[in-house]
Amino acid sequence: MTLDAKRSLLKLAGWTAVAATAALVGCGKKEEPPAPAPAAAPAAPPKPEPLKIAFAYVGPVGDGGWTFAHDNARKALEAEFGDRIATSFVESVPEAADAERVFRDMVGQGNKLIFGTTFGYMEPMMKAAADHKDVKFEHATGYKQTENMRTYDRRTYEGAYMAGVIAGRMTKSNTLGVVGSIPIPEVIRNINSFTLGAQSVNPKVKTKVVWVNEWFAPPKETEAAQSLINAGADVLFQNTDSSAVLKTAATNKKLAFGWDSDMSAYAPDAHLASAVINWAPYYIKATREALDGGWTGGGNTWWGVKEGAIDIVSVSDKVPAETREQVEKIKAGLKDGSFVIWKGPINGQDGTAVLKKDEVADDKFLGGIGFYVKGVEGKIPGK
Repeated sequence: MTLDAKRSLLKLAGWTAVAATAALVGCGKKEEPPAPAPAAAPAAPPKPEPLKIAFAYVGPVGDGGWTFAHDNARKALEAEFGDRIATSFVESVPEAADAERVFRDMVGQGNKLIFGTTFGYMEPMMKAAADHKDVKFEHATGYKQTENMRTYDRRTYEGAYMAGVIAGRMTKSNTLGVVGSIPIPEVIRNINSFTLGAQSVNPKVKTKVVWVNEWFAPPKETEAAQSLINAGADVLFQNTDSSAVLKTAATNKKLAFGWDSDMSAYAPDAHLASAVINWAPYYIKATREALDGGWTGGGNTWWGVKEGAIDIVSVSDKVPAETREQVEKIKAGLKDGSFVIWKGPINGQDGTAVLKKDEVADDKFLGGIGFYVKGVEGKIPGK
């Protein structure tokens, strides 16, 4: 074979190998493109910030009475709304100019709903509300309202009346004693209602009053209670915030009532019953309105037994069964509206009629009471 022929054969073999290789590659499986990555889940909407709510208390949370009841209601709020709200409180805020500083500080901390829980906060809260229209203010027991401040109260006189019925049955000396706090209509109304309740079952009853001019002052409350016992009172009532009156009654082997909260544990032997306040229903209502955009300023809410805001609890076994039944009937009547406490004839301390026969007091009348009914001894400070 010539050299040229060999070269042709080699060239042909080379091309054949290249063609075979190309055919093999062409017949192989093509590489699939990578699968697309799964789409990312849409981001959850940001969780709304909790509504910040602050409470100003006139006494310590451990007073066992007024402030204790408010703080229990604050805790009920937390249980009701969970992380939709964030609550805080400042205790023992004086009823003075310093209260305004506290309210302004609460605003500065981002609180949008603020509760002031005593009468003496009215003017300081009014001033703070005027400068912070975006904040909702709630004032307990007051009577002034603005576009971003409203008031709320409890018909504590209903609890006082029921306690009076028990006192009228249990007294042996026919002399009852009341330790009064501040001589405002709320407190005077309670003293009178307590007396009316006692007189409804025992017309011989007389009521003596000692004023301490403070809401929470255990030493003064103790001294006042002792002076009433020394003056012949064998059943004591109070419109102050601590358990001092009840404890003093126990020390002297007399009888007394708890006020604002259930105080039966403080002096079981002396305790007849406790007239209590439940603030939770209103605090839940106000907070829900603030959360849902339905809160409006102005106006006053005044709830009692009917709304579950007032009750008398832990009635002692010392109280006769018929008296306990009578109290339950009164409670039922207050709830359905068939029983009215302030219905004439009712006479003032001097014997003059303040309500004529069958005349029923309206809320304006009740809100402005500044007199003693017949049977209450002494004078109202400043009158």
